[in-house]
Formats: sequence, C-alpha cells, structure tokens
Amino acid sequence: MNKILAFVSIVGAIGIALGAFGAHALKEILTPGRMQSFETAVRYQLFHVLIILVIGCSAYFSEKAKKTIAWIFIIGILFFSGSIYVITLEWVPIKYTWFLTPLGGLFLIVGWLKSASQIFKTSKLRN
Repeated sequence: MNKILAFVSIVGAIGIALGAFGAHALKEILTPGRMQSFETAVRYQLFHVLIILVIGCSAYFSEKAKKTIAWIFIIGILFFSGSIYVITLEWVPIKYTWFLTPLGGLFLIVGWLKSASQIFKTSKLRN
C-alpha cells in the first residue's frame, strides 16, 4: 500500500501543478466553459487523491480493501480527469474520448460505494 500512497501523492502534486497551469497559462487561451471543465478535472483529481490517502492511512480498512478502493479511484481519476484534460486541451478529438469521462465518473462512484460497503462490513464485525 505504501507504493500506492506514494504514487497517489505524486498524482496530487500533478493536480496542484495542473491547477496552477490552468489558472495562469490557460485562462487567456481557453473559453470560460473549457476553463470550468479543466478546473472540474483538477478538483475531482485532488478530492479523490485525498480520499485515497485517508483510506490508505486508516486502520479501519483491510489492506486488501485499501488496495481495491485505491485502484478503483485511480482508474476513475485517470478516465474522468484525464479525459477532461485531453478534451479541454483538444489533444485528441472528442469523438475518440467522450466515453471515458462518464466511465471514469462511474469508477469514482463505485469507489465511494465500495468504501461505504467496507465501512458497513467493518462496523458489523466490530459491533
């Protein structure tokens, strides 16, 4: 789990760098709508980095659950935020990447549901 947490910490640093890049270098280039999308991608990336770190450092989750949840969230970040970055910056035509955003969102939702499931499971075991 330590390697995952170190990797996710780097993903957090990248999120901060992308946020600064967007706020300074892209605000004159992107339309307000595209800028808002870029900021959404950064925000979701950072929120989910934080939850992975919290769960990863928690004694409340088993090591297996921590790893499973972390990877679900990592895939969600990659698909959701990554696709928005690619679409917003027009690196790849949207017709090739549009489906990754909702798929990534689905992974993020599943990560939260898996977290909730593990919390309920652990609560029952401890009561």
